[in-house]
Amino acid sequence: MFRRGHMSWDRENPFVMSLQVSVSDIDALGHANNAVYVSWLEQCAWQHSNSLGLGVDEFHRLDRAMAVVRHEIDYLASAFKGDELLLGTWLTDWDKRLRMTRQFQLVRPSDGLTVLRAITTFVCIELSSGKPRRMPEAFIRGYGQALPSSL
Repeated sequence: MFRRGHMSWDRENPFVMSLQVSVSDIDALGHANNAVYVSWLEQCAWQHSNSLGLGVDEFHRLDRAMAVVRHEIDYLASAFKGDELLLGTWLTDWDKRLRMTRQFQLVRPSDGLTVLRAITTFVCIELSSGKPRRMPEAFIRGYGQALPSSL
């Protein structure tokens, strides 16, 4: 565990997105719907990618994108209307060719509880064809700055 302020993160130096559970996030069981968590993962991944200089405009310019091929999600606790949450993400693995892995941890700061952990696997695709294609140099430079130096 790595501490940042009073938060305990699974890894060092997460990219962090703040969010608040809204009434529209709540399902018939009274807590945030499982599909909403997937939306939050996507938003966080985009924000992180944008911070690395790899936004949707750059994807279109390069005719490449990182497309989700697998989500592994562990729902550990419920989130409720009004909860303030922090969603941390890290790039944890890549082959510098096609595949990249991103890890997530969703924490509720009010009690320090980890609400969710997830791992998402991406594959680089050519936007014009939808087919897997090697990562362009811009992806290697951009995403490379967010990876641990050991990779």
